[in-house]
Amino acid sequence: MNLSKLKQQICLLAALLCSLLQPVFAFGVQQFIYADQSATDTKQSMVIVGQSNASIFVAANESKGVLRAAQDLQDDLQAVTGQKLPLINDLTTASGNVIVIATIGQSQLLKQLEQAAKINLTAIDNQWDAYQIQLANDISPKIKKALIIAGSNKRGAIYGTYDISEQAGVSPWYYWADIPVKKSKTLFSQLHKPIVEIPKVKYRGIFLNDEAPALTNWVNKNFGGYNHQFYVNVFELMLRLKANYLWPAMWNNAFADDDRQNMVLADEYGIVMGTSHHEPMMRADKEWDRDGEGEWQYSTNRQNLYQFWQRGVKRNAPYESLYTLGMRGREDSAMQEGENIKLLEQIVADQRRILAKQIKDKNLQDIPQVWCLYKEVQAFYEKGMRVPDDVILLWADDNWGNIRRLPTQAEQARSGGAGVYYHFDYVGGPRSYRWINVTPIAKIWEQMNQAYIFNANQIWITNVGDLKPMEYPTEFFLKMAWDPTDFNQNNLDAYGIDWATRYFGSQYAEQINQLVKTYTRHNQRRKPELMSADVYSQIHYNEADRIEQELNEAVALAESLYHKIDKTRQDAFFQLVLHPVKATAIVSKLYFATAKNRLYAMQGRVNANKYATLARTLFAKDAALKAEYDSINQGKWQHFMDQPHIGYNNWNNPAADTLPVLYEYQPHPSAEMGLTVEGSAASFPDTGSFNLEFDSMGLAKRGIELYNRGLTPYKFNVQTSADWIKLNHLNGEVTDHLQLQVSIDWRKLPAGQHKGSISIKGTSWQAAQIHITANKAPQKLTQKATGFVEADGYVAINAANFSQANTVEGYRWQVIKGLGRTADTISVFPKSYRTFDIRDDHPVVEYPVSFFSTGQFAVEIQALPTLSYFPDRTPKLGISVNNGPVRVIELDLSTKKPAWGAAVSEGIRKIKTNIVIDKAGQHTIQLHNLDLSVGVERILIDTGGLKPSYLGPPESQFK
Repeated sequence: MNLSKLKQQICLLAALLCSLLQPVFAFGVQQFIYADQSATDTKQSMVIVGQSNASIFVAANESKGVLRAAQDLQDDLQAVTGQKLPLINDLTTASGNVIVIATIGQSQLLKQLEQAAKINLTAIDNQWDAYQIQLANDISPKIKKALIIAGSNKRGAIYGTYDISEQAGVSPWYYWADIPVKKSKTLFSQLHKPIVEIPKVKYRGIFLNDEAPALTNWVNKNFGGYNHQFYVNVFELMLRLKANYLWPAMWNNAFADDDRQNMVLADEYGIVMGTSHHEPMMRADKEWDRDGEGEWQYSTNRQNLYQFWQRGVKRNAPYESLYTLGMRGREDSAMQEGENIKLLEQIVADQRRILAKQIKDKNLQDIPQVWCLYKEVQAFYEKGMRVPDDVILLWADDNWGNIRRLPTQAEQARSGGAGVYYHFDYVGGPRSYRWINVTPIAKIWEQMNQAYIFNANQIWITNVGDLKPMEYPTEFFLKMAWDPTDFNQNNLDAYGIDWATRYFGSQYAEQINQLVKTYTRHNQRRKPELMSADVYSQIHYNEADRIEQELNEAVALAESLYHKIDKTRQDAFFQLVLHPVKATAIVSKLYFATAKNRLYAMQGRVNANKYATLARTLFAKDAALKAEYDSINQGKWQHFMDQPHIGYNNWNNPAADTLPVLYEYQPHPSAEMGLTVEGSAASFPDTGSFNLEFDSMGLAKRGIELYNRGLTPYKFNVQTSADWIKLNHLNGEVTDHLQLQVSIDWRKLPAGQHKGSISIKGTSWQAAQIHITANKAPQKLTQKATGFVEADGYVAINAANFSQANTVEGYRWQVIKGLGRTADTISVFPKSYRTFDIRDDHPVVEYPVSFFSTGQFAVEIQALPTLSYFPDRTPKLGISVNNGPVRVIELDLSTKKPAWGAAVSEGIRKIKTNIVIDKAGQHTIQLHNLDLSVGVERILIDTGGLKPSYLGPPESQFK
């Protein structure tokens, strides 16, 4: 076995075992709530529900959001234990044990406890959204023990309160994903020292976007519109996930205008409201239709726009807001005035005048403001436009999860800092993707980790589309935003197991994690909306069938687990696991069946129509699965799967799911032989001659498929030109189709190339001729072969399976678990602004390869579709053979490059180069890191036989 593979398996096993031994809440706040007192140290614990119940104390002068969270805690603990704890505002009425919820600066009790040295809150004082949880004894003559939740502000207190709820057994997704409450008769708290939580990203948020038809239809059915009755459910979820920043739904909606209670309650709950990248000054796009006058052009309609924005700021001034500056065109389009930097600078200056005038209780530089450098707006910045330093620069990804730009070292000096706007959903080119989760958490981690490293830490906001079904990536994104240092390239599997354990128990957690990885990895390969019958190869490397088998196994496992888990968790399991697994598989298999139907009809196969029927069946299954989603929990989530996703033919979705065009073959009633060979779309009798090539180091068997072009069975006979050509059948009868397996008896051949033939006679006077080429490698080379072995005209290497990697100044190639279309990805860590010169020491990774061919060979390096983060550099990668000259390759991918569309559609950047192998035998392929942003998944070397396919061939044999 490859030593690197063995090491990786050992490390993964260790990580999994470690994760299973850790508390349930391994990713996030340490565990401090327990159901069983036997698991606690009674000296450092407090009974919450047991022989006697604690009270919940929150002072009457606390903010409405804190009071509401305290009420939620009372309800949550009652749902868990059946006991309703007293909720009190007067501490003098309490005795025994008490849960104290309080905010620094608001709470007289916290001040008194600090003065009495019962607590010390200096760690969170003056921090943003921070909180501290600790046990304190004898805080009053009648109170023996207190579990104190102290917030640095109202959100901090709220977050700490919801931590109790979650650890007691109420999931943040209890409403939005029907996660059942975990019941317990008793609850205890144990803490040996205070828990201190301070977020590392200031504004952590979501954007409800592209919300029609799915979310809008659901909202209209259940709430009659985007009103406060809907939004309070969003606010609560966000707070339970420790988010604080929201861009509301805006396609045909206006948050503050649709329902004036929306902004009032957002502020009460503790949600900082913003507006999207193209909606300045807290005014929704649609408000211009209701409250604007004239054209949306500042060059010709400055006064009306100025007054429109002024009214928006005046309306929102009493509430906590983050103001978007700048201007784009209506409905998220570019400005009609083009790249008029002078005009845009005037717009920003005028907007800041409005803020200074309307918000009188803050200095201008203390009013939160953001300039979103989305799409063409980034070009304004690159051409010299600047905004005042106190404005946050919000860099964006390319809408496909690849960040376009990060702060340079010089830009880090700006007082406003920077952030990132990310996407799980998008409407636009090359193709919209809106239906289902397509983003592996490893992809999110790889990108957002670098955002954090380079101090883009003021705002992390992600487009979650309809919110459902993006529950899994949304939770990961927000957990990572709270503390990115909790995550690394090696513990993402442990996170997935932790997530599954929290929601479905530990018994099947590892399998559930694998299911989520399987469907998200597949969707990252090719998003469902970009699927077609032409994507995966039907004739090379058994590619489509291998993928279909992988998906079938995932569906079988998911359905098995669905029936094994507790019935109370089945609705949640359906939403979070079973549905996305099945939905992904059904759509992919629909296109696989379509591809077979078209290919087989062109070849004249009698079974071509069977695949047309299968395609129609799968199309109906997709609709039936949607109906099943609509029906769960008495129809609670009806409409969330309304998004069309089958039958795209341009960037935008079809009006409704559309069955792909299918072919019909009308077989005649007679018998007629049809034949094709592995790796060929041509067929007999249209083609009479075929080729099959064998390599002594490659696949042992290749296939010839006999099929019927008519309805009457026929007999066939096979003749071979040499006894070293072996078949599993030399004669027989074909009704529908029959697979012949061809192999070579290598013992009968000396080294070298050998020619032979197979003749197959069926119903025609003409026999099909299959020309056989057998290449036997010299024994002296095969005995010495080590590493990845050339065979069948190629070498395929999964980059994570390297044999050796050096370390330079602490930098080293390492594996990112779970990131890649077929295998894991490697990149160099740690991340920094450091670059390497090819002439100096730099990180190198090595792969031993045994070649039997010589010459100049084409190489395809499959790399992450990472964009150039910094304007002053182009990412580079080097490749060499046997420590020879390094061929340096520029990875200058940007949204302006033609290669970008292919890269994001395929989920990989394919880089072409070549190497020279001057003699057969053992060699070492080396990858040279020159820029730390580069990630590599696969290396494909074409020695003369590499065939076209979407993913490339399976990895070469390793000896």
